[in-house]
Amino acid sequence: MIDIKVPTVGESISEVTLVKWLKPNGSYVQRDEVIAELESEKATFELNAEQAGVLTTKAAEGDTLKIGDVVASIDETAAAPASSAPAAAAPSVTAAPAAAPVAEAKAVGKGVIEMKVPTVGESISEVTLVKWLKKEGDLVHRDEVLCELESEKATFELNAEEAGQLKQVAKEGDTLKIGDIVATIDTDVAVPVAGTAKPAETPAKAAQPAAAQAPVTTIPNDLKASPVAAAIIADKKVDPKSVTPSGYGGKILKTDVLDALNNPGRTPGKELFSRNDKREKMSNLRKTVSRRLVEAKNTTAMLTTFNEVDMSPIMAIRAKYKDKFKEVHGVNLGFMSFFTKACCYALQEWPAVNAYIDGDSIVYHDYCDISIAVSAPKGLVVPVIRNAESLGMADIEKKVVELATKARDNKLSMEEMQGGTFTITNGGVFGSLMSTPIINIPQSAILGMHKIQERPMAVNGQVVIKPMMYVALSYDHRIIDGRESVSFLVRVKELLENPELLLFGKDPVKTLLEV
Repeated sequence: MIDIKVPTVGESISEVTLVKWLKPNGSYVQRDEVIAELESEKATFELNAEQAGVLTTKAAEGDTLKIGDVVASIDETAAAPASSAPAAAAPSVTAAPAAAPVAEAKAVGKGVIEMKVPTVGESISEVTLVKWLKKEGDLVHRDEVLCELESEKATFELNAEEAGQLKQVAKEGDTLKIGDIVATIDTDVAVPVAGTAKPAETPAKAAQPAAAQAPVTTIPNDLKASPVAAAIIADKKVDPKSVTPSGYGGKILKTDVLDALNNPGRTPGKELFSRNDKREKMSNLRKTVSRRLVEAKNTTAMLTTFNEVDMSPIMAIRAKYKDKFKEVHGVNLGFMSFFTKACCYALQEWPAVNAYIDGDSIVYHDYCDISIAVSAPKGLVVPVIRNAESLGMADIEKKVVELATKARDNKLSMEEMQGGTFTITNGGVFGSLMSTPIINIPQSAILGMHKIQERPMAVNGQVVIKPMMYVALSYDHRIIDGRESVSFLVRVKELLENPELLLFGKDPVKTLLEV
């Protein structure tokens, strides 16, 4: 019997919610099969079976679980039911195949149409063809995804405008201008109607021996690996011996497997590195991030001020109200909503922090569009929460989860990426204790969150251990004076250390000023 536990999902994330069981109690599951969905304060992720066997659920849907809590157990000694056993041997070549209904085929009859790079943004003039999802000569249906394109801001999909036969014009890695032809579709070629049956396989194809299939990597039963790492090992057929574990107790983590894939045949720290060089073309997104970071350093008078926040009041109020909050609003009460709300109140008190320079003018905003820095698979993206000052805590949490999930899946739209009057970035999820974040131009300021670290603090002449977080505000000194920047950060600190004011909708600034 092995226990399936809540995996570590981020440096500052201590609990998750069991959203949904995908496999019922008592069912037989295969190794790496998804058994449940878990939700942290930032995103939803899947929990996989670490071994094949009979599943016994230990937690109920809606339960809030700590990292390391047991979610379920699997009896790997249980025999698989007949339905889970390997399929019977293929019939002999001489056996007559079963009759299959003929798929109905229709042609659109509009001739050869061109699929061009669409307009994706006011300032975007070129994109990169990242990946073809359909092969040359494939029969495609209308609205079916053909390929993935990447602009300097986001990745998006190109869909077929009509059904027909695909002919690729551009290659993967090509840089294309807006309006360039990516592919053509011959709509005079008949395409089977979606949903109709396909012809049966020929006897010879059906009788191919199992030995001809791709080999499957055997994963040792005693392998210590996170569910995601085990799934990647199985899917990519990685030799577990080539992976150097970095997790607690010699556990293989996702990053360990990805490192082994990126550096085949090399064991970090145990072998001499080769002197080979590898050159990769920068993605449009990475080039844009690089350009904007250098531009921010070169065009702003950037300065950073620091403070520290006692996180125990927020942690206490989350522990007290998290279950009720989840029950009423259907979303976890995370840290980001407290920081976003505190910043909104402080921005309204010091409007220069929420403004930007446009030529010889300063543009002030009567609203707070908060940009949230998210580390996506292809680079840093900064989606925007519109009018955050008018949103409640639950609405902010829902928006954070929505945007973080879209960023992880490369599904952010251009509209969700544009604008923003102030940015919040959280390096604490990666373990950063202190940093100086770079301004997200044309904005004038950015708040950096960091790791929550227990430290000895002097309280009323006594040394007390407190969960503390360093916060940093980088700002453009051309528009924001030292008094405003320091006062802004102090106000954010005061609001975070009195989180009940943010949670229950009182006027926190007025209350603090009256104290």
